[in-house]
Amino acid sequence: MLGADLAELLGDRIPADHSRSVLADHYAARYLNRPDRPAGPRVLDLGCGAGASVDLFRSLEPRVDWVGVDVEHSAEVAERTRTDAHFVTFDGEHLPFADASFDFVYCKQVLEHVRRPRPLLAEVGRVLRPQGAFAGSTSHLEAFHSRSFWNYTPYGLMVLLEEAGLELTEVRPVIDAFTLVAWRALGTPRSFYRWWARESPPYRAISLLARPARWDHRTVNTAKLVLSGQFTFLAHPDPARQ
Repeated sequence: MLGADLAELLGDRIPADHSRSVLADHYAARYLNRPDRPAGPRVLDLGCGAGASVDLFRSLEPRVDWVGVDVEHSAEVAERTRTDAHFVTFDGEHLPFADASFDFVYCKQVLEHVRRPRPLLAEVGRVLRPQGAFAGSTSHLEAFHSRSFWNYTPYGLMVLLEEAGLELTEVRPVIDAFTLVAWRALGTPRSFYRWWARESPPYRAISLLARPARWDHRTVNTAKLVLSGQFTFLAHPDPARQ
């Protein structure tokens, strides 16, 4: 089986409910639909860039207390024009917030651009409330872009999170590496955007091969994760470290 070693390391962190690709936005909606979350949840967008996620979170929960944090200079920050949200600048490593001050930390395609991820992830663990969640997406097999430093494996991210006092609870595939590399090689054409919203051709081939082999969803997800260009993640504070 493709990715048998990854499946052994991650176990039920690889979901068995379905094998569709999901974006980081999926976890924002899942958290805000939780019946036990605070009435006016405090959300931190780590690496917020232009601040596009404000609209996502406000559409899901108008009472959300959204805060965006990013470094002072980046191409994405330079595109920011909105003034209807709270933006904070930081040094890329030390979050300027009190302990346990956020219910949800959202981090979409940012970690691959962080020069020193270990101390930053420790800061995420520090600012998260005990019942909070940390979710987002990052690169796995993605070409260099926007001063990226790293590509992560799901296992590698799990280890980094554990060192930060966080527990990885779920990983899912986003877009496959072949489509992602082709997109960048061709100059990022808009016609490729569809493959973030629906199953890309290589992923479709895996799904088709899975039928006669009678793979379950966890097996399909594992195969897709091995060949993913990006993957999503969900983590929570480790109760044993609190």
